[in-house]
Amino acid sequence: MGSAALACPCLEAIIHGPDTVAGVVTQPDRPKGRSLRPQPCPLKEIAEPRGFAILTPENVNTPDSVTALRNLAPDILVVVAYGQILRPPVLEIPPLRCVNVHASLLPKYRGAAPIQWAVANGDTVTGVTTMYMDAHMDTGDIILQGQTEIGPAETAGELHDRLALIGARLLCLTLDAIRDGNVTATRQDPSAATCAAKLKKSDGRIAWTQPARVIYNHVRGFNPWPCCFCEAPAGSGKWLRVLRSQVEDKSDETPGTVVLTTGNGPVVSTGEGRLRLTEVQPEGRKAMSGADYLRGHGLKAGDRLG
Repeated sequence: MGSAALACPCLEAIIHGPDTVAGVVTQPDRPKGRSLRPQPCPLKEIAEPRGFAILTPENVNTPDSVTALRNLAPDILVVVAYGQILRPPVLEIPPLRCVNVHASLLPKYRGAAPIQWAVANGDTVTGVTTMYMDAHMDTGDIILQGQTEIGPAETAGELHDRLALIGARLLCLTLDAIRDGNVTATRQDPSAATCAAKLKKSDGRIAWTQPARVIYNHVRGFNPWPCCFCEAPAGSGKWLRVLRSQVEDKSDETPGTVVLTTGNGPVVSTGEGRLRLTEVQPEGRKAMSGADYLRGHGLKAGDRLG
């Protein structure tokens, strides 16, 4: 059961392992792009050519969906980035229970956006957890965990791709342990739990009064979505996405003031320090280097970004 790209390596790992895929449960096709044509999610795209039985319920917990799942007769349900909460009638279907692959070191970052918030908060270490599922959000007993360092310039998108592969390897070890009857699951410590709330587009709005290091981590954590953005210059009504940046020396200028327009991108004063914008995307344009942006958009020292 899955939808997002994080789930794809896990399905591939199961396909090439000793187990048989009874079926794939994923989200219905959704409108995408400028044409708003219904498009399959990433997991369905790789499952469909294999000829698997595919279920795409709008709500997996309805009686009809539960019956369809029972008819697949799964021994175990593997859930990775599915996007729906499973209620007890679904959780009780497989005799070997439901296993979730979650992209954090639980109980830290329970919720929908653990990768993004780990980067945005400036963490240096994260990982993947496999756990038995219960009726609550990411609170089940931990089976295995795999840890990895977060690179100092790594974006959430880049970390996502690494964690997807780590998750697939960890899932294989987990399924081996369950198959062999060799699982020792550990309860989570609720006092250590933190929340990774679902991201909103507004989370990407840059507050220049924050320290440069905080904004820098947000730029990394919210790349590729929702992306950090600002108004350039303030009051113009033109939006600028900031895709990559660098923290530079301290500054006493008013936060949001452009202080340099030379080199590999504009340098902007923040609440503490300066931030150089090294890769940006003007509204309606493709992504470009900060240097190219300076050459073509007339930004000058003293301008304010909103």
